[in-house]
Amino acid sequence: MKKYDNFKDFYPYYLSEHDHKYTKLLHFIGTSIAIFFYIRFFMTFDFMFLLYSLLSGYGFAWVAHFFIEHNKPATFTYPFYSFIGDHLMYLEILKGKHKIF
Repeated sequence: MKKYDNFKDFYPYYLSEHDHKYTKLLHFIGTSIAIFFYIRFFMTFDFMFLLYSLLSGYGFAWVAHFFIEHNKPATFTYPFYSFIGDHLMYLEILKGKHKIF
């Protein structure tokens, strides 16, 4: 895997690892649930909600990578860029840039 020194260069690679629309759909579902838990955390300051957000966001994403894309999640090599990529792709899905249905 190429070494990425900035998110701008990383993001095209990130998107290439999410070719299948069902991978994007599972990421979208997991990120939606994670956002719900972010909100719950800021309402309660119960740190368990941060754990739940990670479990839901990455759980759905990793299932997609292992069973649909058959590739290794970028999270393992680029955790921070991958986290940003998940949320940017989420916004782009909302804007209609990526088709999931």
